[in-house]
Amino acid sequence: MDKHEKLLLQILRGGSDANIRFEDMRGLLLHLGFAERARGSHHMFHKRGIEELINLQRDGSKAKVYQVRQVRSVILRYHLGGPANG
Repeated sequence: MDKHEKLLLQILRGGSDANIRFEDMRGLLLHLGFAERARGSHHMFHKRGIEELINLQRDGSKAKVYQVRQVRSVILRYHLGGPANG
């Protein structure tokens, strides 16, 4: 199991939303095929076929908790990271 799979499982479990590193979350979204645009402290991610824009901001070295929840919601809604998505 690689680091992206481990992080994906951690996010989907939802037990440690306050402990997700910003750079790890950013790397996972890029791994899932999202494109990134940074403006100041806001990192916006978008992907064809996904209606929602994902906005990430740092909270120290961590991602903000409510944004981790939003990412989890998008992953679940669009079935991202599964075998069909490779």
